[in-house]
Amino acid sequence: MTAAGIARLAGVGRAAVSNWRRRHADFPRPVGGTETSPTFALDDVEHWLRSQGKLAEVPLRERVWQLLAGHPAGAAVALRHAGAVLLLVRHRPTAWDELRTAADAQLAEWLPTALAPVLTARLGERHPVPVPDAGTLRTDAALVRGAAELATELGPRQAYEFLLGRYLDANPRQYTLTPPGPAELMADLAGVTTATARPAPAQGAGPDGCAEPGAGCGADDGLTVLDPASGTGGLLCAATAARHRHAQEADPDLAALAALRLALDSEAPVRVGAGDTLRADAFPRLAADAVVCHPPFNERNWGHDELAYDPRWEYGFPARTESELAWVQHALARLRDGGTAVLLMPPAAASRRSGRRIRADLLRRGALRAVVALPAGAAPPYGIPLHLWVLRRPGAGQPTAPHLLLVDAAELPGPGGAGGAPGRDKLDWRTVHHTVRTAWQDFDRDGTVTEEPGVRRAVPVIELLDDDVDLAPARHLPPPAAGGGAAELAAVRERLADTLVRTTELTPGTPGLPGPDAAAAQSPTGGRWPMTTVGELARAGALRLRNGGAAPPAGPGSGALRVLTEHDVLAGTAPSGTLPPAARGERPAAEEPVLTEAGDVVVPVLGGGAVARVVDEATAGAVLARNLCLLRPDPAALDPWFVAGYLRGSANQRQASSYASTATRLDVRRLQLPRLPLAEQRRYGDRYRALAAFEEALRLAGRLGEQLVQGLYDGLADGSVPPQ
Repeated sequence: MTAAGIARLAGVGRAAVSNWRRRHADFPRPVGGTETSPTFALDDVEHWLRSQGKLAEVPLRERVWQLLAGHPAGAAVALRHAGAVLLLVRHRPTAWDELRTAADAQLAEWLPTALAPVLTARLGERHPVPVPDAGTLRTDAALVRGAAELATELGPRQAYEFLLGRYLDANPRQYTLTPPGPAELMADLAGVTTATARPAPAQGAGPDGCAEPGAGCGADDGLTVLDPASGTGGLLCAATAARHRHAQEADPDLAALAALRLALDSEAPVRVGAGDTLRADAFPRLAADAVVCHPPFNERNWGHDELAYDPRWEYGFPARTESELAWVQHALARLRDGGTAVLLMPPAAASRRSGRRIRADLLRRGALRAVVALPAGAAPPYGIPLHLWVLRRPGAGQPTAPHLLLVDAAELPGPGGAGGAPGRDKLDWRTVHHTVRTAWQDFDRDGTVTEEPGVRRAVPVIELLDDDVDLAPARHLPPPAAGGGAAELAAVRERLADTLVRTTELTPGTPGLPGPDAAAAQSPTGGRWPMTTVGELARAGALRLRNGGAAPPAGPGSGALRVLTEHDVLAGTAPSGTLPPAARGERPAAEEPVLTEAGDVVVPVLGGGAVARVVDEATAGAVLARNLCLLRPDPAALDPWFVAGYLRGSANQRQASSYASTATRLDVRRLQLPRLPLAEQRRYGDRYRALAAFEEALRLAGRLGEQLVQGLYDGLADGSVPPQ
């Protein structure tokens, strides 16, 4: 296991593990890895942590993960073996009950025979999951038994999701994943979620609609959904109404992991192919009801030279630089007449000149129905605002659609009322999802939508068929009224005036000579009060320390939990992230989110800034996001405003900070506080509270001033505000 794994095991930061290695001569020696990233034996680490009183027992999920991560054949192979066993536990529990009592050697001999039929039953004859042989399984007995035991604790699906999530977190640059928010929106637009699914048409069933004989994927047997670039299968997991799920992935390891994930996710039949979809389509005869796809972007080697005469290019042969338009046409080719495809696309695909002829033909024939601009940070690559293309395969005799729906969700107001800002932790996915879904449902039902400046418009196709065929939504939407119009600007001006008056009232008095406060900070002997650290207070029970965890992107579900992000603490705004309730319920106990309470003190640990925020009643109940540390003072020993105010001292923050090549990290345990009686703490706390109110008034005045100035610039430019 790595130093990061040890830190997670002990519930501390990585800096603490580095300190242990330096200070304790008996700390376990590395058994592998490199000098900068050593690895340690799990048993040695467990023994040392227990002898130091830092660990009572290794949680089962942590032990299984460490066995998986340290597998000699690699974590991906170990995850395949664990997933196959979890599939056996879920679908043939009696078979596993008979096997688990066997000795390790006997288990290794019997398990392949038990796994083969369940894999075939769930994934078909040509599935991508190799059945492990007895020789390999002899070294996997602990992993296999641990995975099955974890399934008893969490459930087979949740156990696999936990292990797969850990594997993906450990390899963040190796895979491009579609976050849950965009995945749910894409499935919603495709009509394959339980809330939006429409009955599949009765016609069109038959062998041509099936990828494999006997697969039972006729259109009259429920919705059939395909993802031709499936990755780990996240998009198909979001297709909750799918009766048949088909996927293809070029990476064989990833195809196997996706197949196991989909087979464990639901009872729906699953067919997964491994291979290059454009060059070697695994489902050439499939007629799906829906296609959802996050294709690879900017691929030059997608098969341009060898696929020139492929029958899929109904709308034109894509240029070498237009791989995304090849995926668009592949998706249309795998749909039944009237079927819907939703693809996540780079914004350049809507405007590159090399693709204008294909875009024009997609419009003329009514195949492209909507283009939606998402906020930056919605999905990788996170720095650009990606697009969603909604397509529908034209059927014989169907009239050509005269309009294209354009939606711009990139600048929707955030939860705090400000415009959308780039960044994964700052997106209000509930608003984005609702806006896009409502626009598409209205357009799909009526063929048009009520125009909303800056947000949505049904554009006549004839207007788009010019020399460029530029489909970027922002270029065709009328701008919203500047600053909300003259009346709104007047209201902003009034609020700004009131806020400026309040800042004047809250401005602290001019400091004079040292007074009673300075004297109070002196001990009776004339020196300063004795100091203590946050770490010492935590050990004494005067406060509790909790670290925030990663929160998934917002989901559209009602009742979603709010997430207090690092940005919210730095900007002094309300919690702006959300954590879907389903995701919370599926997290193992060790992964449960930390919920804030009134009186907590929250401190960002990155960036080196002097910031600490006291949680009020309005913020209480929010989930603590990553890069935040929560201090929960015992009210009988510590005043929270005193703690927050003293922690903000620049010198205090500097002495507790460590420096890396790219960031400054705060070791919260090293922050210092004076040992003051509670009554004295409250005197200081009242002053710190007043300073915080003054600071918030200044922030509000700054935001209102910026809004008023920009609104006047825009209003003067478009004529909605007269120069008088």
